[in-house]
Amino acid sequence: MKLESTISLEDLSPSLANFWKLSGEKIHLIEHSFDPKGGAPVFTENGKYVSRGWTEWTQGFQYGAALLQFDATGDIEFLEIGRKNTVHKMAPHLTHTGVHDHGFNNVSTYGNLLRLIQEGKLDASDWEKEFYSLALKVSGAVQAMRWTTIPGGGFIYSFNGPHSLFVDTIRSCRALVVSHALGHILQGENDKRISLIQRAVQHILSTVKYSIFYGNSRDSYDVSGRTAHETIFNTNDGNYRCPNTQQGYTGFSTWTRGLAWAISGLGETLEVLDLIDEKDYKEVISKGALVLEMIKAAIATSDFYLENTPTDGIPYWDTGAPRLHELGDYLSRPSDPYNGLEPVDSSAACITAQGLIRIGNFLQKTDPDRSKKYLQAGIQIAANLFQAPYLSTDEKHQGLILHAIYHQPNGWDYQPEPGKAPYGESCMWGDYHARELALLLQRMKDRDRYYSYINCIPKP
Repeated sequence: MKLESTISLEDLSPSLANFWKLSGEKIHLIEHSFDPKGGAPVFTENGKYVSRGWTEWTQGFQYGAALLQFDATGDIEFLEIGRKNTVHKMAPHLTHTGVHDHGFNNVSTYGNLLRLIQEGKLDASDWEKEFYSLALKVSGAVQAMRWTTIPGGGFIYSFNGPHSLFVDTIRSCRALVVSHALGHILQGENDKRISLIQRAVQHILSTVKYSIFYGNSRDSYDVSGRTAHETIFNTNDGNYRCPNTQQGYTGFSTWTRGLAWAISGLGETLEVLDLIDEKDYKEVISKGALVLEMIKAAIATSDFYLENTPTDGIPYWDTGAPRLHELGDYLSRPSDPYNGLEPVDSSAACITAQGLIRIGNFLQKTDPDRSKKYLQAGIQIAANLFQAPYLSTDEKHQGLILHAIYHQPNGWDYQPEPGKAPYGESCMWGDYHARELALLLQRMKDRDRYYSYINCIPKP
């Protein structure tokens, strides 16, 4: 990626205003025309959101988007869309034992509602506040039940089963963090009291140890900062076996959305550690050692992203995609979503930009030069996402950010031109995280209260 020092946070004001205008229009389009009987909206086909059964992990982004829209604009209509649908439709996600996505579905809905109450943006009765709190307590405990023990720790296993650690799940640790911060525990067999924050920390440590590489020759493809989408363990003895992938090209290349989840998960967790009492997880690791491990991982992944992404900060879907070499020196120019050979993934950029900004903010005092670089990169990626060819201005297209990809290996994504790479479509997680990114930038620009999911916890 090529950094441009001329792009500033203040320069984004017109883009942010236009972004939220278009965002509201897209939310209305989906709310008025999407039929939820077949499942939650996942991605668009020819501009219309459709479902795609694998796991139900995107409904929270749909209703959470309306809550972010209310937060940014104050338009009460979007609050009611988000609140009504959360109360009436999200309950099954709270007790969904079959997925690793509680941080996506439930912190994006119940968490945003409780955050708006705590920030003074939503008047609510004590009972409504307790309802959202209870939902978040339950969600974090249910998420923590998906546990595989390995030597020295453990991890929240993916929907593939107890052998499978997904790099994505580091972002779902927010569900455990919130539940713990609300005073909850997981109670297991024989009334064993299981600490949710200890499980969150153990999962993060497993991710940074096994899913992120540091160039220390663990295998032949050990490039510093790259990530494996899936890591496989032997469940008989808990030993690490190999890297793997589900949505990337191979376990030895880097699926860029998995890389993005790592960057964003590390960034937001570093920010909240000061709000969690060290004594609650010191049996696992000291705070100082944990911060050092996470900073090492955050820097490695962030630098890898910047080094392996086109000049505009929008990546192709996998750094080892088989036809990338046919594009020539693709890293020396802006991404080309219409290239026909390999798709870009704008959703990875939406997720990464927020992570870079959070890591940059965290490093301001200890590593000011790197902090400045990451902040500039995040702002610049946002500036490119919030304009053509990535911002969706077609009033009939239900997506907000174009040129996202879901599952290239399975061929699920809509191809406007048969035989060519998918382009021109959106996805629910990309659109949601673009809104999170825009809200974060807007609050920073306006010097409003810093946007963080942990704002749903009452101040001590």
